[in-house]
Amino acid sequence: QAQMVESGGGSVQAGGSLRLTCSTSGFTFITSDLAWFRQVPGKEREGVAYIGGDGSTDYVDAAKGRFTISRENARDSLYLQMNSLKPEDTAIYYCAARRRYIYHWTDPREFHRWGQGTQVTVSS
Repeated sequence: QAQMVESGGGSVQAGGSLRLTCSTSGFTFITSDLAWFRQVPGKEREGVAYIGGDGSTDYVDAAKGRFTISRENARDSLYLQMNSLKPEDTAIYYCAARRRYIYHWTDPREFHRWGQGTQVTVSS
């Protein structure tokens, strides 16, 4: 059974850093295209960063220059290094594996595997 489990969330002050980890099992990680999303209660889930199986990356504007997505195929693990955190980065962060290629990667409908989420809280 495929699993994705996020860890590394927590509470930090503005300007601080966090590194999120997504540990996976049960599917072919090395060829999977993966992403990090985040969601604030009452709002839609939004894409943050994307990494292809070939290592190519993409970020939404809010993450560019501050966040870095990476993967470690030997450990079936996905990471999100978040620096210069802002209060508006406060959300539950989810990792996801992509199945479809109809819409842009920032559309959650493209993804069929999700972790349970990890809370990130940034205080001013």
